[in-house]
Amino acid sequence: MRYRQSAASARTESAKVFTRGHDEAKSGCCGHAHDHEHHGHGHDHGAAVPPATPLPRSEAVGDDVRTAIRIMQMDCPTEEALIRKAFSRMPAVRSMEFNLMQRVLTVVHAPDALDAVLAALRSLDFTPEVASAGAPTVPETPAKPWWPVALAGIVAAGSEAASWLGAPGWLSAALALLAIASCGLGTYRKGWLAIRHLNLNINALMSIAVTGALLLGQWPEAAMVMVLFTVAELIEAKSLDRARNAIQALMRLTPDEASVQQADGRWQQVALDSIAPGALVRVKPGERIALDGEVAAGRSSVDQAPITGESLPVEKQAGDAVFAGTINQAGSLDYRVTAAAGDTTLARIVRAVEQAQGAKAPTQRFVDRFARVYTPVVFVVALLVAVLPPLLLGGAWHEWVYKALVMLVIACPCALVISTPVTIVSGLAAAARKGILVKGGVYLEQGRKLTRLAVDKTGTVTHGKPVQTGFDVFADAAGDADANIAQRYRALAAGLAGRSDHPVSMAIADAAKTDRIAELHVDAFEALAGRGVRGDIDGIGYWLGNQRLIEERGLGSPALEARLDKLEREGRSIVMLANAERVLALFAVADTVKETSRAAIAELRRLGVQTTMLSGDNPHTAAAIAQQVGIDDARGNQLPEDKLDAVAQWAESGVTVGMVGDGINDAPALARADIGFAMGAMGTDTAIETADVALMDDDLRKIAHFIRLSKATHAVLVQNIALALGIKSVFLVLTVLGLGTMWMAVFADVGASLLVVGNGLRLLRK
Repeated sequence: MRYRQSAASARTESAKVFTRGHDEAKSGCCGHAHDHEHHGHGHDHGAAVPPATPLPRSEAVGDDVRTAIRIMQMDCPTEEALIRKAFSRMPAVRSMEFNLMQRVLTVVHAPDALDAVLAALRSLDFTPEVASAGAPTVPETPAKPWWPVALAGIVAAGSEAASWLGAPGWLSAALALLAIASCGLGTYRKGWLAIRHLNLNINALMSIAVTGALLLGQWPEAAMVMVLFTVAELIEAKSLDRARNAIQALMRLTPDEASVQQADGRWQQVALDSIAPGALVRVKPGERIALDGEVAAGRSSVDQAPITGESLPVEKQAGDAVFAGTINQAGSLDYRVTAAAGDTTLARIVRAVEQAQGAKAPTQRFVDRFARVYTPVVFVVALLVAVLPPLLLGGAWHEWVYKALVMLVIACPCALVISTPVTIVSGLAAAARKGILVKGGVYLEQGRKLTRLAVDKTGTVTHGKPVQTGFDVFADAAGDADANIAQRYRALAAGLAGRSDHPVSMAIADAAKTDRIAELHVDAFEALAGRGVRGDIDGIGYWLGNQRLIEERGLGSPALEARLDKLEREGRSIVMLANAERVLALFAVADTVKETSRAAIAELRRLGVQTTMLSGDNPHTAAAIAQQVGIDDARGNQLPEDKLDAVAQWAESGVTVGMVGDGINDAPALARADIGFAMGAMGTDTAIETADVALMDDDLRKIAHFIRLSKATHAVLVQNIALALGIKSVFLVLTVLGLGTMWMAVFADVGASLLVVGNGLRLLRK
């Protein structure tokens, strides 16, 4: 049996055990360096950028300050490299974390260094923004006009037509230069910035290639290449914004205002940011619940699918919790707000998934390392292709330089690097929509390898709300013939059980209340992990717990063993009340199995996952429950350290092991497992902020869904890497054979990028 500490101490201890720092630099998409507005906030792509999440305020970290800075021009490892190089020369900058998908840089710096940090970013042609009272979010940016790109396309087509019709060469050249000026100045600007800092991104490579084509007199081709590149960027930017904002869509589940009761009793619409905890809010049928709270009046059914993925509405009445973003269906509800707008369960989910992008999956780490080598190698090869054949083999300079320029365009690894973060973010978003909060791409990718799953019993496989089914005074005790002794023992047990929040203890306390047996006052209360509780009543010490506790106290006997064996084989958990000398009474408690648990275990078995129940309950009860739901193995009398040892043994044997639990006593095993699953995390701060995977409701079936999503994510990652490398390899070979053109190079680069982005976004439909 597991006895939990008080809620406050449990959260504290859980946070200590669970927390795993994600030290890796934040990473995101590596699309082509989009042509961002220099003095604004958005793309120069013709698509408006939706509002971003509020930036957190600067906060003290010891003697330093942590500041979050939004940089709308930062969405590729190239920009990250520029920033790291600039800050490496600044001793006042202690550390950096990059979230490229959300375009946020978090800097830990000296207290007086913020101005210098922002100045360094501006020197790189970035527009940094920090949180301020007047502008906590990024405003929506008006759409940029498409006409410059359309004009450039028409003019480039004119240059091509002039060349084909044999018009004077100056006309074709003039039209080509006009087309490049209409759509390519931003590419040249960023290309020059990259070259100055010795970074070979797509802008640098494209600028070199187009300039080389112009010098070779390939006027129409240079113009059309720049136009195609710009158009491809527009399409890619729109696709990337879809992935980038997949999680942000969750924030739009809440309304902007809510109906709040005023001091004079009137109901008035108030902006969410102005509503403090404790306020009374009314939600009408069909409206979305704006903030987390507790129902004060009314009855209704609430659709919680946007948060938990549950298919059926949940009935709510006074005292029940409600959550922001869910939909009130039938009746009117008045609820007392329990969390401000920025601290709701929904807001914490969004923050958790955004932060999860920093825990790079193994595939993403490999791709990042590969890309850092790939581009310089191809650049050197292109340089050798341009120089060696003319010098050593007598080849034509014009022909081989042109081939080298084509190779330069193909050299950019954007399609390869962009494939992993877009796929991972899409997978994280798809999981969140199903009520599965995954705390990093590393866990999303690792889930497919899960071969063994350890599960807690109470609250995980069972409902966690057992009821007392029997009570007996232990007949081995002298003086038990007194008719009032049974009520006295129940009052003693109720006093001890009432101080614990473990479901079994609560069942004993609830049964006493039902029979109107008053709890006795307890002094020196102590929770004994995995055993039970103890306390002093009227100056006498009493213990309430499982068989392990009784044996450790030296109070066992053959008669007691026989009685326990009989009751436990019936699938009931036995709790014993004892004083310092003997066992006084036996309490039989039974829990009911969730119907979803049977289906979940069956689905896991089909996926090849072996299951083991690790329960603090007695072995007979654990075995009976395991048999009911089809669990492969069951172990009873498991203390927290026993669960930890079991998980550690499996992990050390080379298998990927997961642990599912909902209590503080599961924390060591959850932390040691390759993937720790927290059950019923909805509204629980600790689970959302610290678990590897948090299941927002108590449905064990979602683990099978998580494994299937992990397999689908891995398949898409492999497909994208194969697409990116395969397409580039084909066009590199064609170029060396003299069959490749600069047009083909553009399609090889931006076409591959569009393919991998579109393929990654398919996961949003999972």
